[in-house]
Parts: sequence; C-alpha cells; structure tokens
Amino acid sequence: MQQGKTPLDMKKLAQLGAGDYELRESFDRNAYRLVYVASLRKALYVLHAFMKKSKSGIGLPKPDAELIVVRLRRAREMDAEG
Repeated sequence: MQQGKTPLDMKKLAQLGAGDYELRESFDRNAYRLVYVASLRKALYVLHAFMKKSKSGIGLPKPDAELIVVRLRRAREMDAEG
C-alpha cells in the first residue's frame, strides 16, 4: 500500500470520505478488517483494525465507525501539522 499498489481484497469506504479504505481478511471462519486512509500527504494512516463479529450486516458496527471517525480527524490534523 505504501508503494501505491492495490491490495487484493480492499474496498473503498464511501461513508467516511475519499481515500478511506477497508482491507478484508478471513481466517479460521472469522472476518478481520483494517481501515486506513491513503489520501493524506505525509503517510498512510491505519485508523482501526478489528474482528468483525456480525455474520449478517455489511456495514461497520457503530462503535467501530465512531472510533474510526475520531481517528480520521486526528490523522488529518497530524498530516496538516508542519
């Protein structure tokens, strides 16, 4: 990702804004997610990694989504600092 290559199982997260992505991985019948932002200038920021617990919904669980929004705001602040 740091070299600009696209991972195999990645999708954009439109609900968070442009440049935000989710990596998806399955292992031992569990689903894992890693959310990152690649649209900032200084770095690729990992916002959250978690094991998805719901087997039915496709959206982000609300507590995880709220945490990601807070961390995205902080990543933008850090990226803008001189």
